[in-house]
Amino acid sequence: MIAFLSGKLIEKQANSVIVDVGGVGYEVSIPLSTFSELGELGSDVQLRIYTNVREDAIQLFGFKTARERDIYLKLISVQGIGAKSGIAMLSGMNADEIVAAIRTENLAKLTAIPGVGRKTAERLVVELRDKINELASGVTAEASMAAAASMGGDSVFDDALSALINLGYQKNAAEKALLQARQDGVEPSVQKMLKAALQRLAK
Repeated sequence: MIAFLSGKLIEKQANSVIVDVGGVGYEVSIPLSTFSELGELGSDVQLRIYTNVREDAIQLFGFKTARERDIYLKLISVQGIGAKSGIAMLSGMNADEIVAAIRTENLAKLTAIPGVGRKTAERLVVELRDKINELASGVTAEASMAAAASMGGDSVFDDALSALINLGYQKNAAEKALLQARQDGVEPSVQKMLKAALQRLAK
């Protein structure tokens, strides 16, 4: 599964982008909140990815931050909210507003999102009220761990960890290898950290 893309932005629309990764163009559906944070065409772009596999297609959904993707995954876990409607929800209201509306059981605000009826809003509140609390502060457990490990609060550790997990490595082993690489003074870039961690994991 694709969990992260880093490359050149070669095309962008309000609801989708094409990212050139090593000569291969990936079409990714995005919410408006991510679109508004993208740079100009030709600029570097990094997206957290949710891969939706169907019988007739493989769809990629991209997000600027891990938190936004985490909230999206919570949304689509609710009955009646599919992959595309989850994107539509994040386009109609930003992640912080959705979290606040669910926590405060604000059905009026939720039903103001295009495509969300009262029954869907009620399911969102019932099913996610407790689960969403961990995202209320804007920091997931994984992001907290990454920030603590990086000692700089940047996303390099988190991105490298996600890539290693996506390659099939166990999370604990991947974290240990990345921490060793950082302690050894490896340049804090995703590529350099990944290379160093892979060398340690291969021993």
